[in-house]
Amino acid sequence: MAERIQEIDIRFMKEALRQARKGLGRTSPNPAVGAVIVRKGKIVATGHHKKAGLPHAEVEVLRDLGGKAPGDTLYVTLEPCNHHGRTPPCTEAIVKSGLKRLVVGMRDPNPYVPGGGCEFLKENGLSVTTGVLEAECRRLNEAFIKFVTTGRPFVMAKSALTMDGWTGTSKGNSKWITNEKSRQFVHRLRDRVDAVLVGIGTVLADDPRLTTRLGRRRGRDPLRIVVDTHLRIPPKARILDHDSSAETIIAVGSDVASKDRKQFQKRGVSVLTCSVKAGRIDLGALMGILGEMSVNSLLVEGGASIIGSMLREKLIDKFFIFKAPKILGGEDGVPMAAGQGPEKMDQCLYLKDLEVRRFGGDILITGYPDY
Repeated sequence: MAERIQEIDIRFMKEALRQARKGLGRTSPNPAVGAVIVRKGKIVATGHHKKAGLPHAEVEVLRDLGGKAPGDTLYVTLEPCNHHGRTPPCTEAIVKSGLKRLVVGMRDPNPYVPGGGCEFLKENGLSVTTGVLEAECRRLNEAFIKFVTTGRPFVMAKSALTMDGWTGTSKGNSKWITNEKSRQFVHRLRDRVDAVLVGIGTVLADDPRLTTRLGRRRGRDPLRIVVDTHLRIPPKARILDHDSSAETIIAVGSDVASKDRKQFQKRGVSVLTCSVKAGRIDLGALMGILGEMSVNSLLVEGGASIIGSMLREKLIDKFFIFKAPKILGGEDGVPMAAGQGPEKMDQCLYLKDLEVRRFGGDILITGYPDY
């Protein structure tokens, strides 16, 4: 009987996870949470947290039932909150609803928020099961977990390579290494992250907009950050002049003249003065500043110098590496990461928890660095 209950719990938690994914990219700085209510073995209501400041998933799913679910079971991907924030505690709504069982994917990882949601509900007569599909629930909110436990953003690096390992030609041309399906995946990534970061070299070479373009619908544009130690960005760069409500930030060194910063600030562009290390922006310090700005998730899209520096400083948490069926066939292309690498193969950085996907002829390898 216990095994059968476990199978049922897994099945319904998968649906709660599916609901939670609907909120990805919309709930920051809150986590994405999904919930379902089950009555006599059937789902009778579903819900998810839609946006920070709006009702949590538990309240959303109970709303479909008029706030009443006597004798039912609630499946939720994250432990219900037991404190007052922007919204009242979800535990109060759960107790009032008459729910008799709670199944939780993962406990609340936030060390600065009073927990005890599961304990409170146990004390009020609910049967509580925790840890169902916990790994999947944690993976769903990996950016939130990193942010609330360290105060720094979860950093993802994206790179597109030819089969022989180049991200661009000797002239810096990289349009396009990957196909349209791969590029659409990157736009979906942008739609889900808080911010995108590139170095000034990428701006000078590609003049990107870094907006989100999802076919017929326009996605949510992330905050765009350009690392530009000496403020070399052209005034007519497309990242500064486009139809978007999202902000652009230029991270510069302290030696940039005030008058030069002001010419961009007058246009509504934020210029962030950062500390410099070895002649470049201190990227570790920049991550701390972004954390203070409540940037939970950051997608690094280049260039080689930025990715190389972040690798050596162990700042990258996840990689998205595309391999296209193309061979540049030379020795003078642009590498994925610039700078000095290890001298021995056994000193290489390994990626773990690999996932491989196909986008037509392109291959996407997703993995986590094993520092």
